[in-house]
Amino acid sequence: MSVTILFSGLNVALLLALLYFYGRILFRSRAAHSVGLLFFALLLLANSVLTVYAYVVMTPFFGSGALPYLSAMSVLEFVGLAALLKITV
Repeated sequence: MSVTILFSGLNVALLLALLYFYGRILFRSRAAHSVGLLFFALLLLANSVLTVYAYVVMTPFFGSGALPYLSAMSVLEFVGLAALLKITV
């Protein structure tokens, strides 16, 4: 479960960076597309923060069979967000 919490926390950090860059792009260009990206990143950030909270608080309720899948989902989300941040910057 610690791997899942770690990568979910890293996802929060990547999403904060994306919010910063999307906000900067929005204020410089005033493009409507940037508003959509900002909103998308904000919703994903809320999801990731709630995920970290749920994993920390509800760890005893997760079965051991679900842990590899939860970890894989967090790692895959991290890879996707890292790629998105790379092409944004």
